[in-house]
Amino acid sequence: MEGLLPEERERLILERLRAQGRVLASELAAQFQTSEHTVRRHLRELAEQGHCKRVYGGALLISPSGESAAIRLREAVDRKACLAVAAASIVRPKQIVLLDTGSTNAAIAAALPDNADLTVVTNSPEACAILLNRPGFDIILIGGRIVRHAAGSTGATALLQVQQIKADLCFLGACAFDPDEGVAAFDAEEAELKRAMVKASSQVAIAMTSEKLMTAAPFFVAPAAAVDYLFVEADVTAERRALLQTVCDNVMVARS
Repeated sequence: MEGLLPEERERLILERLRAQGRVLASELAAQFQTSEHTVRRHLRELAEQGHCKRVYGGALLISPSGESAAIRLREAVDRKACLAVAAASIVRPKQIVLLDTGSTNAAIAAALPDNADLTVVTNSPEACAILLNRPGFDIILIGGRIVRHAAGSTGATALLQVQQIKADLCFLGACAFDPDEGVAAFDAEEAELKRAMVKASSQVAIAMTSEKLMTAAPFFVAPAAAVDYLFVEADVTAERRALLQTVCDNVMVARS
């Protein structure tokens, strides 16, 4: 691939980022038959444009974001329902379940069976509404300032309430997940609340659509090893699952 213009190299790097989520400067330099210094310059420019986050040795794709909660609830409904059914299978009677905001977590609320004999603590009004009139649920709604883009409560009041909980299981909402970079969020206040949820829970589970895997977001929540269960879609390659399993013991594939 000698003789490529800089714009062509950047386009190809961005295509690989979108396909794989992660690139290594050494591999790109060999592919383009150019120096790692040149590749790092391209990665720096792509990062400045908001396409990726530079990490040691390469870069990660920035996780998709920006849609309102109302739009996210209508997107990929069938895919999220499959993830939700798989995630709901690990819940056991008598548990205290901490349920974070997010469209996939709202789908998990819907997938929980009636008469589940659960205490569900949530900062998601959507999840609360789904469970409210169904038998077998004791529901505790976390209060605080409602953030419209997250469709849930956050801030000091929510943080204080979460810090007083001892949950058996947390379904954590995650904007991005990478084996090296861990779990991340797009908002600092939300990231702080999510960190408190992880600390308050004996086990942490994440159900995640494929486009958020191997991506980055600005605010750190938890290391990948803090996740006990990771539910992924069937289109995740065996190679990528193997990489995820190096940091998470229970990588479970949702089947349609």
